Amino acid sequence: MKITEILQNIKKTHFSFELLPPLKGSSINKIYDTIDPLMEFKPPYMNITYHREEVIYKKREAGLLERKTTRKRPGTVAIAAAIKYKYRDLEVVPHLICGGFSKEETENALIDLNFLGIKNILLLRGDPELSSNVFIPEKDGHKNAIGLVKQVDNLNKGIYLDNELENSTPSHFTIGVAGYPEKHIESPNRLSGIHFLKQKVAAGAEFIVTQMFFDNQKYYDFVASCRKEGINIPIIPGIKPIAVQNHLSSLPKTFNIDLPETLVKEIIKCKNNIQVRQLGIEWAIAQSKDLIKNNVPVIHYYTMGKPDNIYKIAKAVF
Repeated sequence: MKITEILQNIKKTHFSFELLPPLKGSSINKIYDTIDPLMEFKPPYMNITYHREEVIYKKREAGLLERKTTRKRPGTVAIAAAIKYKYRDLEVVPHLICGGFSKEETENALIDLNFLGIKNILLLRGDPELSSNVFIPEKDGHKNAIGLVKQVDNLNKGIYLDNELENSTPSHFTIGVAGYPEKHIESPNRLSGIHFLKQKVAAGAEFIVTQMFFDNQKYYDFVASCRKEGINIPIIPGIKPIAVQNHLSSLPKTFNIDLPETLVKEIIKCKNNIQVRQLGIEWAIAQSKDLIKNNVPVIHYYTMGKPDNIYKIAKAVF
C-alpha cells in the first residue's frame, strides 16, 4: 500500500521507525532482531536508510596515500526485499540518496525496487564524503534532492534515461522527502529551507518526514510555515531519543539542532549513560504524548539499529 493511502485511512496516530542497516559481515538475523520487538505496535511501514561508499586513505611507501572505497553496510535494495517478504503486513520505505550515485545507477536501483513491488521511497541528497565538508555530486549524478525527485517522477510517467526506449512501463512510487524544523546545516536560514522544500513538492514529493527535534514547538512552527507557503502534503514528525551524554555536543554539531535548556540541565546531572538513556526515553515519551494530542498522523522514530529504548517509548505511548 502507498504511504499516502495509509495516511488517508489513519484514524489515530501510528508508530513507524527507521532501520539502520547493520555493518558488513552481520547476519540478516540482526535486522530481524531489531524489527521483531517493534512489530508489537503494528507499524504500517518502516524506513531503511541508504549509505554511500566510504572513502579511506591508506599510507604507502614514501609517504604516498592510496585512496580506497569500501561499503560498510549491506545494500538497501536487498534488505528491503528481505523485510518485505518476511513481514507481509509491513510496508518498506527504502531511502535513495544523491551522494555517490550516478543517474543511471539510481534508475537501476529504482527498477529493482519496482520489480520487487516496493511502492514507497524517501529521497535525500545525502551527506558529503567523510573526508570533505562540501557535497560533491557524481559526474552524472544529482546535486540535490530536487533533481532526484524529478527523476523518480519522470519514471512514474514512464520516462526513462534512455529516450529511445519504446513501450516503457511507468513505475508507481510514492515519493517522500526530508524536512527540517530548525534548518538544514547548509541553509542560510529556516525559511530558505522551506523554499527548497516547496520545490521538492512541486517536483513530485507526496509526504515529508522531519529531521529530529527535541522541542515540539519547533515542529508545530515548521508545519505552520509550510502550510502558509502552500505545502499541504503530510508532514510526519521524526523523533530520536537522547542515548549518551556525548549527544549534548554531537547532535547539535551534526544535525544543526538546538537542545532545550531543561533537557541539557537534566543530562548534565546524569552520572552515567544508563541514566542518560533513561532520561532520553522519558523525554521522548513526553514529546510523543504531546504530538498525539495534536493529532499527528504518525510518529517516526530513529532507532540507529538499537530498538530497546524505542520499544520502551512505544510501550508507554501506543
